[in-house]
Amino acid sequence: MLGFSACASHPYALSQRSYRKQARVFAQTLRSQTVQSFTDSSGRAIPSAWVGTVNFNLRKPNYVIIHHTAQQSVEQTLKTFTTEKSQVSAHYLVGKDGKIYQLLNDYLRAWHGGVSKWGNITDINSVSIGIEIDNNGLDPFTEEQIAGLLALLGQLKMTYNIPAANFIAHADIAPSRKVDPQVLFPWRKLAERGFGLMPDTLIVESAPADFNPIQALRVIGYDTKDLPAAIRAFKRHFLGKEENADWTAEAIDALYNLYCKY
Repeated sequence: MLGFSACASHPYALSQRSYRKQARVFAQTLRSQTVQSFTDSSGRAIPSAWVGTVNFNLRKPNYVIIHHTAQQSVEQTLKTFTTEKSQVSAHYLVGKDGKIYQLLNDYLRAWHGGVSKWGNITDINSVSIGIEIDNNGLDPFTEEQIAGLLALLGQLKMTYNIPAANFIAHADIAPSRKVDPQVLFPWRKLAERGFGLMPDTLIVESAPADFNPIQALRVIGYDTKDLPAAIRAFKRHFLGKEENADWTAEAIDALYNLYCKY
């Protein structure tokens, strides 16, 4: 965690105190050994007892969701994430200079995914780490920023053994609502380091005639309820193109190549 001072002059002193207060409440909840009461359909009390098991741990994040902030500076984003009214947060923020800000313990559930779906997972926040990249949604990402991100991803992958396929975009899990991280994000550079999958740079095998692209999108994880949005999200992430939802030969072949990796 960041070593912010608790002095009143520090701009994040209040949010730091609030974080510690909430952490204490959670700790009290975890220590609680209150026995729940149960009744059957007739209202008869069912006996119950507390027996503490010794075999447990905290949640294990298994996905990393990458966002861009759509704001103008790190300071603006930190203000957003330390304001209760915003109701949004992430675990990490990477600045343009590559500096990494940790905002929440990895084992806690941040509010970054919103209404989203990936495969059968409908509560992405409970299984993922959210990383925000300081970017307004239009500008290129800086070399220092991507270097910092790669270092962070390497640490997360090693610590939690996160599969390569589970490094995905906010737009992938919420294609009808989101476009981040924008089309200039270097997904291939990440994939070369084991953070995400990408189609081969040279597609040597075209998709067969009976290939079903909609089914393939679902296998990868996309929610195809809004199919045009899912197709655009796929093109943005895996082709690096901001295009319409028409299927092109390039998109079909790239999807087939990627589908074969799952």
